[in-house]
Amino acid sequence: MDTKELLKKVRKIEIKTRRLSDHIFSGEYHTSFKGRGMTFSEVRQYQYGDDIRAIDWNVTARYNEAHVKVFEEERELTMMLMVDISGSESFGSKNQFKKDVVTEIAATMAFSATQNNDKIGLILFSDEIELYIPPKKGRSHVLRIIRELIEFQPKSRKTDVAQALKFLSGTQKKKAIVFVISDFMSEDYEQTLKIASKKHDITGIRVYDIREEKIPNLGMVSMLDAETGEIELINTGSKSVRMNYEKQYHDKVNYFKETFSKSGSGVVNTRVDESYVTKLLGYFKSR
Repeated sequence: MDTKELLKKVRKIEIKTRRLSDHIFSGEYHTSFKGRGMTFSEVRQYQYGDDIRAIDWNVTARYNEAHVKVFEEERELTMMLMVDISGSESFGSKNQFKKDVVTEIAATMAFSATQNNDKIGLILFSDEIELYIPPKKGRSHVLRIIRELIEFQPKSRKTDVAQALKFLSGTQKKKAIVFVISDFMSEDYEQTLKIASKKHDITGIRVYDIREEKIPNLGMVSMLDAETGEIELINTGSKSVRMNYEKQYHDKVNYFKETFSKSGSGVVNTRVDESYVTKLLGYFKSR
């Protein structure tokens, strides 16, 4: 992709996702994810209805008039976007690939965090850490994140969620709001999620395509495994082959839901042909 085309794509995503974060998400995001506490702001004259516990007795004695301490939420937070860029993210049977929806969700979350003056960091992962961008503030930083989401080419096609969570725990020492965006076609991450969720506020956003759930009866078909790159001849006419595929798929989906729920982490499921806006808003409101 040449620079001109890339910038055009970045701009298009910025316009769409910024509008969403400006008008819809920033307020919900602010309400859902609280700052680290309250910090002293100023002292002002007591007004009818003020909490008497907030009266500053020293200032009140000095001016012979009741004054109260005013506190503000200490807002600054860090958001970490952990995005799966393995081979299976390039699947899509409708108008969009999973990768496109993942990019839009990540960009929307990043702009929502920017609206609240929070820092945003990025981890792109496959079965290894492909790219790490440390948390920073500002629009140009968010645009860099969007650029990487669009054009980064992973070295590996496989997925390992545990590896990514281990890296998060090793690099992010302070509490962060973490969104893991993936199709979660991965296993054995229960223990690492348990450890990471003790320190961080984690949400798993599963992006999937309806056509992945089952394979139709088409007889003998050459199929590409997106995560290994291998082409296999599959007898889709066999009922046991179809049932086995379906079972493996649903086992991974159930593992995702149960593992995240058990660790106290949030769960969002959104299909590529559904509105992720509705799903995310519903999630924020239920928190």
